[in-house]
Amino acid sequence: MNARAFRRSAVAIAAFSASAIVLAGCAGGGDDAGSSDEQITLTVATFNDFGYTDELFQEYMDENPNVKIVHNKAATSNDARANYFQKLGKKGLADIEAIEVDWLPEVMKYSDLLAPVPADLTDRWLDWKTAAATDADGNLIGYGTDIGPEGVCYRSDLFAAAGLPTDRDEVAALLEGDWAKYFEVGDQYVAATGKAFFDSAGGTYQGMINQVEAAYEDPKTGDIIATENPEVQDIYDQVTAASATQSAHLGQWSDDWFAGLSDGAFATMLCPGWMLGVISGNAPDTTTWDIANVFPNGGGNWGGSYLTVPANGAHVEAAQALADWLTAPEQQIKAFEGAGTFPSQVEALESETLLSSTNEYFNNAPVGQILTDRANAVTVAPFKGEYYFQINDAMQKALTRVEDGTQDAPASWDQWVSEVDAIG
Repeated sequence: MNARAFRRSAVAIAAFSASAIVLAGCAGGGDDAGSSDEQITLTVATFNDFGYTDELFQEYMDENPNVKIVHNKAATSNDARANYFQKLGKKGLADIEAIEVDWLPEVMKYSDLLAPVPADLTDRWLDWKTAAATDADGNLIGYGTDIGPEGVCYRSDLFAAAGLPTDRDEVAALLEGDWAKYFEVGDQYVAATGKAFFDSAGGTYQGMINQVEAAYEDPKTGDIIATENPEVQDIYDQVTAASATQSAHLGQWSDDWFAGLSDGAFATMLCPGWMLGVISGNAPDTTTWDIANVFPNGGGNWGGSYLTVPANGAHVEAAQALADWLTAPEQQIKAFEGAGTFPSQVEALESETLLSSTNEYFNNAPVGQILTDRANAVTVAPFKGEYYFQINDAMQKALTRVEDGTQDAPASWDQWVSEVDAIG
């Protein structure tokens, strides 16, 4: 997830009892959440919308009367990342800290500063979700939250105005193909309406680059290959060319972008499951958003996060018990129903509740089945090394410079190359 705090997203999540987990030998080990009578406060630091509402935390506190939970939400993933690495191994982090998959490789360098996930929980997630957060010593250091299989969200009223099909199955057929096909339909839309087809170059680029197996770094050596990778240059050229006429030039997570979700500023956007809650939460009165079971060039995954427990926290065992409860299958399914955060739990993915789930806001779209299909269509798990976050963040800024007219595409690319050359 990569967003500012999602305003007005409401999540109703059911709870179930979880016993406290004792991890022998953990630094900072403190009080057991379920068995101690001592009153403790657990802090949980997140960003964006993890589906952790006040009501959810209250359910846990009702089951564990000795626990008070304080939830701190950073405005952006970047803010959370800066705070995390400034304080990790020192003082000042929350008892539970959320991390984003794009900066997980950096976190893994300091895995010894995090309390491992108890061994009896490690098989509850998808294999690749667990593998990414397992260090060289075999310790899993993150409790998996969501993953981000992607479809295409679209405004049926805007498609109708352009003379394009509006039924989600017909839209899926219309967009089936590669990125050239997606931009071809965009040209048709712009020609018919004179309005923007997609929201931003940055968001579209992210969907494209996530289909590249090794975009920025060599998986074998860790060497930075970003500026010499022809796939990266091709995607940059393709998206900036389309952006000139098809993009609304609204930087994702900006105030104007949030407003664009309701005022018709763009007709389509790439939609990982967690984006559904962003749209419905920020355009509650818009009735024409829908989602198609399709994604350009096959399948794509955008985002996903983990919860981590700093090993020097005051209440490590209690924090582990809460992290276990927050990422259990029941909570993951309810979070999906409320906010669209697609589960990473094996048991949750097999649930009929998930597969039969519909989303009233998206005109009763069968989102559970759609996103399951989209997850099954993912064939590439891109390598994200130590410098991925920095390189990609620089690329997003390069795309922003093109969209806001600060630089043309070649000049912005050259600046990005210079910035990447200085990394490492």
